[in-house]
Amino acid sequence: MLSGTSALLGAIATLEREQGQAVLATVVKVEGSAYRRPGARMLIPLYGAAVGTISGGCLESDVAKKAWWLTDGGRPVVRRYSTATQDDDDDQDAALTFGLGCNGTVYVLLERHGADRPLAVFDLLRRVRESGRAGALATVIASDGDARARVGDRLLLHPEMPDGARLPEPALDARVRADLADTLARGRSSLRSYRDAQGEVEVFCEYLAPQRRLVVFGAGHDAQPLVHMAKLLDWHVTVVDGRAHFARPERFPEADAVLQASAQPPYGLHGLTDGALVAVMTHSYSQDRHWLGGVLRGNPLYIGQLGPRERTERLLGEIRTPGADLPALGRLHYPLGLDIGGDTPESVATAIVAEMTAALNQRRGGMLRHRESAIHAPTPLHHDDLEATPRLTAS
Repeated sequence: MLSGTSALLGAIATLEREQGQAVLATVVKVEGSAYRRPGARMLIPLYGAAVGTISGGCLESDVAKKAWWLTDGGRPVVRRYSTATQDDDDDQDAALTFGLGCNGTVYVLLERHGADRPLAVFDLLRRVRESGRAGALATVIASDGDARARVGDRLLLHPEMPDGARLPEPALDARVRADLADTLARGRSSLRSYRDAQGEVEVFCEYLAPQRRLVVFGAGHDAQPLVHMAKLLDWHVTVVDGRAHFARPERFPEADAVLQASAQPPYGLHGLTDGALVAVMTHSYSQDRHWLGGVLRGNPLYIGQLGPRERTERLLGEIRTPGADLPALGRLHYPLGLDIGGDTPESVATAIVAEMTAALNQRRGGMLRHRESAIHAPTPLHHDDLEATPRLTAS
């Protein structure tokens, strides 16, 4: 079963193959507490069930029910939803309140897609997924005064895609393009507010990360739930083992690839493991030594070695030969996984995926009850006065 962006892209492919229509709902701004962050998407086809989520389940029904008439004029719109206990504002433009007591406001962009008016964001999502290279997307989410930019106007950035779109105001176009390049370089989404004599424009500059890759060395029974959980997170998963009776695709039907590879020198899988999350868990001392030694000489994002600390220390003692260069040693985690207890393959897999997720998000993996700050960092908001930026003034 596909999840995340894979499910969304699958639904888009079906929609386009059948020349169907849909409304795309995207979280573009969050104030206070909310379950999903900016960039969460849900596709609402004219016929059939919606795909994706934009909240913990509280907003989807209302959005799916009203998306079509809210976009009846054909123009994109932003709908505000409040998760406060009550809404004392009688203004018809006030956020729709769900009484959850979370004290947050979620802004959802709704826009129509069809064969006659395709959304460029779909092409960008596909290109990011297929190329494995990040992209960035700038979307106007609010404008006031006499600003010429309108909600839904977009610029996109990807190393393999030309962007023929332009914002109607040259100074704004140039500034947003520069900020979009900064978004791609920093790898972090942000909200940008631009003001000039015509009015104020708010833009969501979104970083679109490539799919996470996980390489599991070891095709034993405990690797099976790990692959399943990783696919629930929409990661690309490759399983590698030197033993033919373990490295069989039928044992891992959800894996993207299952490889039998020789566990003898030289190590030739840097193209697979560089930039990836790696778990070494063959339960074979000689195999672990080979795979761990090879990975440590490359550039993986994360390395986890299963097994007791003493065993891994022994492995490292044999891998650290005189003159050995191990640039990835600082990214090695052992024993692999968070300390959650349990000894079943499923609980081990849970501990592994939890630690990897914590490492990706630069968290320690402790209990949230002990966390004093907010669970999610707010999306940075930047203000820019276009009139104070002479180099961007239209000639």
